[in-house]
Amino acid sequence: MRSRFAVVAVVSILGTLAACSSTGPHVPAPIESRTPGSGAPPSPVPTPAQPLPPLPPLAGEPEHPHARWVPTAFAALPGWRDDRTLELWPALRQGCTLPAPRWVALCGEALRFTPRDDADARRWLEQRLEVFRLESPEGEATGLATGYFEPLIEARRKPGGAFRTPLWGPPAGFVPHKPSWTRQEIDTLPEAQASVRGREIAWVADPLDALVLQVQGSGRLHIVEPDGSDRVVRLAFAGNNEQPYRSVGRWLVDQGELKLTEASWPTIKDWVRRNPQRLQELLWANPRVVWFREETLADARVGPRGAQGAPLTPSRSIAVDPASVPLGTPVWLDTTEPLSARALQRAVMAQDTGTAIVGPVRADFFWGWGDDAEAQAGRMKQPLRMWVLWPKA
Repeated sequence: MRSRFAVVAVVSILGTLAACSSTGPHVPAPIESRTPGSGAPPSPVPTPAQPLPPLPPLAGEPEHPHARWVPTAFAALPGWRDDRTLELWPALRQGCTLPAPRWVALCGEALRFTPRDDADARRWLEQRLEVFRLESPEGEATGLATGYFEPLIEARRKPGGAFRTPLWGPPAGFVPHKPSWTRQEIDTLPEAQASVRGREIAWVADPLDALVLQVQGSGRLHIVEPDGSDRVVRLAFAGNNEQPYRSVGRWLVDQGELKLTEASWPTIKDWVRRNPQRLQELLWANPRVVWFREETLADARVGPRGAQGAPLTPSRSIAVDPASVPLGTPVWLDTTEPLSARALQRAVMAQDTGTAIVGPVRADFFWGWGDDAEAQAGRMKQPLRMWVLWPKA
């Protein structure tokens, strides 16, 4: 799970399937069957037979043990002049409230500067930053983009009717990083049930919605209160039972219920509709349980906090591997939109991490919240190229 926001890429619902060229959740057809549009990244760079030697460190360059940073120029960024760069500024300012050491002085400037338009924002970046193309240690420049979102789910304060699946805060005797009861044990053992009794925050109607919240690690609940009033609150990550995460999509493939190319979140839901008697077996295949804490959602336009500690900005924040890209760093993406295959080329901020986000050319794109964000995130599994924008020495 992610630090703070604790969100795993939506593709993590399928776990290791992502490494097997499967689709991500919510994809009705295999991604491999789609024809990329004209904005699709070029074919992957051939991987050399032997790892390339590390590049010598450059002035102002941070430690990045898992990636090669190859110096290049803004002119090499595909679509650089077409980006609505002004839209980066809210995310940049959020990140600058908690800057990395190398960014302290530059963030002071950014917080005082208000660009007039996209061109003004681009000029500011060009004058103060330099560009590095990200590659693997072997020289591979093409990687993977996935997406994630903040779920919005109907809930109630008391169990009743269809709303009978609880979402819990940390159980009695909770000790961070200490393994505790599995999902199956909580459902079947009296002593495990006693540990979570009275820790219920709310109840949802669909156990799969609860699973999505736990996989994502955070979300929004639309709660109808006992007095009839309603409000939206945020559930934030508060820990887990330290059991291993197991993919329910992978389990269905291993059971012979789905083909590798069929596994997606809609097909998982459809399988449950056709096999309701096996729902518990599916859920128990993943022993990990996530605990939450409720937070007031003072401003519905503000995203959850990422691993950097800054609120995430829809379509301008990404999760990265911090061993390759330092948190708080602007990054240029060259990929495609999942629903249209149009080019998705823009400046974003590296502000989050995730256990599924590993490697130098790897990004998890934060789409925001709501139905459209869920649809985009669930379908995203695109070829990707990335460039780091780093302060000049």
